[in-house]
Amino acid sequence: MDLIKIGKFISTKRKEKNLTQEELAEKLNITDRAVSKWERGLSLPDADKMLDLCNILDINVNELLIGEENMKDEKKKTDELLIELAKQDELKNKRLITDMWVLTITAFVFYIALIIISSILLGEGPVLATIVCISTAILLIVCFYGFKLEVDAGYFECRHCHHVFEEKNYFKLLMAPHMGTSRYQKCPKCGKRTFAKKVMTKEE
Repeated sequence: MDLIKIGKFISTKRKEKNLTQEELAEKLNITDRAVSKWERGLSLPDADKMLDLCNILDINVNELLIGEENMKDEKKKTDELLIELAKQDELKNKRLITDMWVLTITAFVFYIALIIISSILLGEGPVLATIVCISTAILLIVCFYGFKLEVDAGYFECRHCHHVFEEKNYFKLLMAPHMGTSRYQKCPKCGKRTFAKKVMTKEE
């Protein structure tokens, strides 16, 4: 996906509509800095803004993401685009899982080391108790953030029918028994309960 090409395309279509960056941003309820980033190829419009942007510029999503209109062999380009989007989704999910493990493992190591060192240097007393309480609170916050990263990353695959589904209910997943990133839950397709494993793409 060529962000520079997409940015130039957005800029061209905006100018064809006689809109300034500020006017386009106002129609989309965003800042003109966001529009500027799109047109410089620094970022893509968020998914929830793409349809509105396309409607304003009188283009479709395929044309937006490929950076040109009146495409020849549109089906082939659409298929290539879907493959590229799937790859980016998989890469994003892998990064979230990696961040989750690095964050939680680092937090646990730091927590244990802090408790041990504080115990040796301070011995029992109110200062040690305060350090333990504060560090435990920080650890819990980090763990909950790591849990959020895990939930936001990827999908779940049923071990019975191999249906891939998405579950974003934080409380439900927090309460579900789990082994690593696999969580015991009901498959929305076959209705069976199993330890659904975490996968990075929607492919079944």
